[in-house]
Amino acid sequence: MPVSTSAPDGGVAVVTVDYAPVNALPVRGWYDLADALRAAGRDPGVRCVVLAAAGRGFNAGVDIKEMQRDPGHDTLLGANHGCYEAFSAVYACEVPVVAAVQGFCLGGGIGLVGNADAIVASDDATFGLPELDRGALGAATHLARLVPQHLMRALYYTSCTATAAELHAHGSVWRVVPRAELHAAALELAHEIARKDGTLLRLAKAAINGIDPVDVHRSYRFEQGFTFEANLSGLADRIRADFGGRHVDGRGNGSAGHGSKGADDDVRGEKGGRP
Repeated sequence: MPVSTSAPDGGVAVVTVDYAPVNALPVRGWYDLADALRAAGRDPGVRCVVLAAAGRGFNAGVDIKEMQRDPGHDTLLGANHGCYEAFSAVYACEVPVVAAVQGFCLGGGIGLVGNADAIVASDDATFGLPELDRGALGAATHLARLVPQHLMRALYYTSCTATAAELHAHGSVWRVVPRAELHAAALELAHEIARKDGTLLRLAKAAINGIDPVDVHRSYRFEQGFTFEANLSGLADRIRADFGGRHVDGRGNGSAGHGSKGADDDVRGEKGGRP
């Protein structure tokens, strides 16, 4: 299944996303992920959730090919609402969420990990918002939870990426490990959290969310308004067409409202780093 949940083991459930080839999620995928996270959080046997992904990278945003097949705006609206639901489900999950990130984490992936409670990353993981290259906006709310304000702005304006090591230096990534050790490292942290009393963990999650200085739901919704404006004005289509024309591949998995580079255009995301 594209989104699956393991049975709780020691109070830890693992929600895994598997949308080959690059985990660019269709509209239904975002809603399915939100449902899985909410269900795991409601399970009284779960005290921590690991959010993981199969394949080359953690997340490459929305499936732009699905959007291109729609002559209207229904898929755009669906993707925006679906991303909002999935990001919110991570943040509002009743128990802590540990994100296990490998490879590229772009666009919508930033929305997911930026709302997680903790992040464990492989040493090849890279994080970024290539939105402006795709005529889109969004998820600056979540990138700002990973890096300082001025770095967030520079990354956003340039579409450059930051490495897992850089995020670890900023304190937003708990631990960086070789890719082969990622799953075990994420489970290790999750099990350490899950050793606490389940009721108290739920209270702690609610308390921490309650004192958050930024209302992530309202902030992200505000950003989405500008995404709608860029799309409805035709600006987004013109930028995407120009951007796609400069690349040989053009297969098109990636972003619109909150997406990433295309399926074969994620090399920069995988190699990462700023020029």
